[in-house]
Amino acid sequence: MTDANDPPVVPDEEPTVFAATLAPHRSLSKRGFVLVILLTGGISFVSGGVFLAMGAWPVFGFFGLDVLLVYWAFKSNFRAADAREYIRITPSLVEVRHVPVRGKPWQVRMNPFWTRVKREDDEDHGTLALALVSRGRETPVGGFLGPAQKGELADGLAAALSEVKRGVTRTTFG
Repeated sequence: MTDANDPPVVPDEEPTVFAATLAPHRSLSKRGFVLVILLTGGISFVSGGVFLAMGAWPVFGFFGLDVLLVYWAFKSNFRAADAREYIRITPSLVEVRHVPVRGKPWQVRMNPFWTRVKREDDEDHGTLALALVSRGRETPVGGFLGPAQKGELADGLAAALSEVKRGVTRTTFG
């Protein structure tokens, strides 16, 4: 038995009004990562060698530990970049799929006629929080985006929901 307000299953021929794949931004490439580690390792090795020559041999090990910690921090950061969020709006469905790096993926389906965009804006900083609200349930979206990107996403989602509520038209060429 289904609730009358539950969104229907989306047929394949239904047009997609809005679709977005969100991923955390990383400014350092894999090549940049290798260069940073090599540079950090080289500086640490030379500095550790100086302390080793002075007879302070335990310091040499701590310099190696520093390089290992920097390596671990960058690797953790790159692993976190594998998270994804998929948002799709059709005339009969709003679908949000969140795929975390660790943990269980989750998916929320909403009726677009009962869905609205909730955003928290700050005059100085832009859009701080963004969620889709349907039937009293908030689904946060774009949590890892910056304020400017959240604002753009909020505008796009609001426009797509407005279009669906007005009625989506199809153009056929033939």
